[in-house]
Amino acid sequence: MAREELTRLTGNGNGTCGKDDYPNVYRTASGSFVVQGDVTNIFQPPQGEGLVEIPESVLREAVRALGW
Repeated sequence: MAREELTRLTGNGNGTCGKDDYPNVYRTASGSFVVQGDVTNIFQPPQGEGLVEIPESVLREAVRALGW
């Protein structure tokens, strides 16, 4: 799936983070979510899965964007 196919819910480009490396939450056409953030090794996820860490403020921004 290409990034262009996702709806970006967070990351307005303010601050020191660049457009492509800012922690973000995206929504897919099917309604699921893709999270972009710093990789963490806090525990080993099942094969084929990964863990990322994003700030609480990014999740709050995504919730506001969805009107929840």
